[in-house]
Parts: sequence; C-alpha cells; structure tokens
Amino acid sequence: MNGTAIFGILLAYFGILFFIARITGKKHSGNDAFFLGNRKSPWYVVAVGMVGASLSGVSFVSVPGMVGSIDMTYMQMTLGFLMGYAVIAFVLLPLYYKLQVTSIYAYLEKRIGPRAYKTGAGFFLLSRTVLAAVRLYLAVFILQTYVFDAWHIPFALTAAVFLLMMWAYTHKSGVKTLVWTDLLQTCLLIAALVLIIVRVGEGLHLDFPGMVASVKQSPHFRMFVFDDWHTKQNFFKQFLGGCFITVAMTGIDQEMMQKNLSCRNLKEAQKNVGLCSLFFVPINFLFLCLGILLLNYASQNGIVLPAMSDDILPDLITGGYFGFAAIIFFMTGIIAVTFASADSALTGLTTSVCVDILNVSQYNERKARKIRLGVHLGISLAFILIMLIFKAINNTSIIDAIYTITSYTYGPLLGLFAYGILFKRRTGDRAAPYICILSPVICFAANTLLKAAVNYQFGYELLIVNALLTIAGLYCCRFGKTRVRLS
Repeated sequence: MNGTAIFGILLAYFGILFFIARITGKKHSGNDAFFLGNRKSPWYVVAVGMVGASLSGVSFVSVPGMVGSIDMTYMQMTLGFLMGYAVIAFVLLPLYYKLQVTSIYAYLEKRIGPRAYKTGAGFFLLSRTVLAAVRLYLAVFILQTYVFDAWHIPFALTAAVFLLMMWAYTHKSGVKTLVWTDLLQTCLLIAALVLIIVRVGEGLHLDFPGMVASVKQSPHFRMFVFDDWHTKQNFFKQFLGGCFITVAMTGIDQEMMQKNLSCRNLKEAQKNVGLCSLFFVPINFLFLCLGILLLNYASQNGIVLPAMSDDILPDLITGGYFGFAAIIFFMTGIIAVTFASADSALTGLTTSVCVDILNVSQYNERKARKIRLGVHLGISLAFILIMLIFKAINNTSIIDAIYTITSYTYGPLLGLFAYGILFKRRTGDRAAPYICILSPVICFAANTLLKAAVNYQFGYELLIVNALLTIAGLYCCRFGKTRVRLS
C-alpha cells in the first residue's frame, strides 16, 4: 500500500476543512455561532451533512460485512428509521423550537425539574463521550494499521494529531462550521461508496445491469422476515427497533439535534429532517449490495474470508484485489465518515457541558467563550485518553461491552422525554435520578435471568423495555392534579 499517497490525501483533506472553518468563522465565532450557528444554517446543507454525522467508521465496515450472516434484513431497521424521523420532525422539533432551547435537555427542567434535567444531560455526556471515543478509536486504528504502522509512528501520536486537527477546525465556530464540513464529508462518503462498488463490479467483470442481476440472484438477497418471532431479524422487531433507536439516538441526543436547531425556523428544520431520512434508505441499501458483491467475488476466486464480519471489507479492499484506486476510495470514505461523526460529537458534548452543567449563560460573552474553549479542549483530551485505554486493553470484547452498556443509557433518556410528552401531570423530580439508574439495572437483571432460564436474550427491544420502566417509575411518582404548561 502506498502510504505516502494516502497521507497526502489526508493532509489535503484537512486543508480543505481548515479552509471551510476559516471562511465560516471569519465573522462569527461567539457562543451563539458555536452552539446554534446563529440559527441561520441552510436546511438542505444540514440535511445532507447529518447523514455523515449519523454514520461512523464502524457502520462503513460493519453494514457490508453483516450480509453474510443476516442477509439484507438490516433494511427492515432502515425502514424503521423513517418512522423515527417522522416522530422527530412532528413531535420533538416543535417542542424544542417552542421553548427556544440551546440544549434539548432544558426541556426536562421545564417539564419535570432540575434533577431530571441534570440526570438526562449526565446520561448523554457519559454515553456519548465513551461511544464517540470508541468509534473514533476503531477508525483511527484502521488507518494506523494500514498506513502509519509502516512508518513506525506510535498510535498515541496518531490519535493526538487527529484530535488536534479536529479541535483546530471546530473550536472557533462549532456548529456554524460543522454544517458545511459535514456536507463535504457526506458527499465524500457517498462518492467513495459508489466508486468502491464500481471497482468491485469491474473485479467481477460485470457492468451495471450485471451487478444488479448478481445482487438479485444472490441467496443473501433477503430483506424481510415475517414468519420467525424468535429471531432478532423479525420484521416487527427490526422495524420498531429502528424507529425507537432513531428517536433515542437522534431525537433526544444533543449532538444530533444541535444542527437541527441551527436552522432558521421550525418549518426548515422539519424539511431538513425529512430530506435526511430519505437518504438513509438508498445509502444503506448500497452498503448491503456491496456486501453481496464482495461475497460473490470471494466465492468466485476462492478467497477465504476473515472470521470477523467487520474485517471482510477492509481485508478485501486493502488486499489489493481491486487495485490501488479502491484503497484510496476506502480510506477517503473511512476518514470522511469518521470525522463527520466525531467532530459532531465533540461539538455536541462541549455544548452540553457548557449549557447543562456549567450554565455559561450566566457569564458575559468573553468569560463564557473562554470557558467554552477550555471545555472543548478538555473533551478532546478525554477522547485521546479513552482511545489510549482501548489500545492498551486491545480486546474487542471490551469494545462490544461498551456498546452494550451505552445502549442501556439511552432507555432512561427516552423514558424521561416520553413521560414529559405523554403525561401532563407533574412527577417527583427528586425520584427521577434513582428511577433512571434503577431502570437499566432491572433490564440487565431481567436479561441475565431470561437468558439463563429460557435462552432468551434482549435485542433491540431492550431500549423499549428500558424506557417503559422509566415511564412507569415516573408515573408512580406523579402527584396531585397539577398540569404542566410549557411557555
């Protein structure tokens, strides 16, 4: 592999990001620009950019790899995304815009109380910090393995340089810059995906109609499962899982909603969400089609695939089977999707700490900006530290466990918001933190007992059960006939 060429592309890529940051931050670099882009972001730019921010380097390699074990049934979850985005557009966004919030967790303070507010923000900060660092680690690890190890550059230096560059182009104007850098990164991701598919098709000696026929004739071209209720791939489990995951990990996630709140008004934000949701169906379909084409290529050429499905795409592409151009496209796609996801997380976490925890609105603009810059740098350093810990552990099962743990934390968040929207009576704010901690504990215990007793293990329904337990706890703590009215 020509590491020099890839390194040159990486430098050029960051050069473009810095140029965009300089242009967008030339006139506006205050807290309003950083947190909400001065509420002037073009809705169509936000819509396209959110696609890249919603994916990650993990998705880039995992979705094509999963075809061998579950066929194309992931499309069932993708269709569920559409319903989830509809809930965001017509239920959550009107609420956020009505309250004119900077952090979406301010809704919990107005609806339930300060403890619920801090609890919701705390769950977000904990889960998103670790999850974003893990995603960034996995992507940087790919680049380290295939490029920088050959130059004997230590992983710690690679991680630090990447975070420093990311900090450099986001620290000044935050969301105002991100809506444009994410647009670029999403376009690069889609271009890389299409070009990789073209190269794989050429490796199979197929034109476009031939690739379509090859995919359709594959035994893995199975999208829907209606007849087996025990499998995690059942349509209703996948569809509802996709819906609730979208609401939880986008609609009540500060990182994802921050750019939506930067649109000029509610109507434009709703158009943004609608357009964004439509992108996910064809993009995930192309990822899965790429997976089928890779399996067909391996079968025709007698290639033994790696045991881990996540290694199929990287191993085949970097193995030189499709030429150096495919390697360039793959690395470009990994870089683009990783930084679109990680820079959004960095900005969203900075906003939540500044607004929800430190309440910078109580200070003058100069002091608030100084605090924001310090928090932004602190979170960048936290990312580096977490990445180094994962590198030291060097155990993929630990990473899988982290993903499992973070999946528990979004249930209480979903429950807090759902109770506030569905029920009008007040509930005990003092009990909210205990309920939110107890709900995932009960879910974990139930999952352990059910697996031991009847060999049943929670899948995507875990999020729903977790949220229902939180709602039930809050409902039991409701009091009086006082109804909450949000101004």
